[in-house]
Amino acid sequence: MRIGIDIMGGDYAPQKTVHGAILAQKELTKEAEIVLFGNKEDILSELKSHKISENMFEIVDCLEVIEMGEHAVKALKLKPKSSISTGFHYLSTGKIDGFASAGNTGAMFAGGFFSVKAISGVIRPCISTVLPKENGGVGVLLDVGANADCKADVLYQFGILGSLFAEHVCGIKYPKVGLLNLGEEKTKGNLLTQASYEMMEGNRDYNFVGNIESRDLFEESSDVIVCDGFTGNIVLKEAEAFYNLIKKRGYEDEYFQRFNYENYGGTPVLGLNKTVIIGHGISNEIAIKNMISLTKDVVEADLTTKIEEKLK
Repeated sequence: MRIGIDIMGGDYAPQKTVHGAILAQKELTKEAEIVLFGNKEDILSELKSHKISENMFEIVDCLEVIEMGEHAVKALKLKPKSSISTGFHYLSTGKIDGFASAGNTGAMFAGGFFSVKAISGVIRPCISTVLPKENGGVGVLLDVGANADCKADVLYQFGILGSLFAEHVCGIKYPKVGLLNLGEEKTKGNLLTQASYEMMEGNRDYNFVGNIESRDLFEESSDVIVCDGFTGNIVLKEAEAFYNLIKKRGYEDEYFQRFNYENYGGTPVLGLNKTVIIGHGISNEIAIKNMISLTKDVVEADLTTKIEEKLK
């Protein structure tokens, strides 16, 4: 297995990304190789500062960088030699099995969509996030930002994508799928959630358990929570803010510590033909290490094949 990592992506690149790759390589089995995409001179300098031989990694020298604030599609076209563009070229041609970056989210999403394409039958690829449950487990929330406007058939399919991710990557057997809404009754909500409920109710693709209110996100009533990307992103950012407030006040609690983004590293773009992982822009070396580990887990789970088979 070969895992590609964009060394130039993130607020603290290349220092934290190289350090994270070093930590990840030490934990991975010998069968997994990490390929570094970025400015070779910068990478070698960072490896030297950690007293690590360059032979520990394959390094692909990239002359350009797509910055965080750049327009995603324009940047991909204007910077074909960037670390993100080159990484996707390697991914689409089979030279790596998965590609991860904490860089420009739009460029990662667009790059995946245009280079490795969506799986046949997928209406819209999406981004999920993992939510810590009070019982010690996790839940999956999707979409969290890729698709601000959705139709009912798209939300229905998110239930399939999230259910497969929860089962095969998160290890949740027969995951319960809920629709995020403002009430439990099937007639509640806006036109989108009402239409989505009608499609989800009684379906044979996954275990739909009905509407879920936001106060129940961290309880056991559901394992997969489906919503449009606009709503999901608000929920995600609120959870991050809640964790930061608790941390700022010096409150120590084992459960709330699980809200730390470092623990999860990133999230896959569900619905693409290859494994693409997007990390948080402020990722430190621990988050980068966990992002690489997640990439390995998704590749090993062969999630793309399972989604493709489900949609046939």
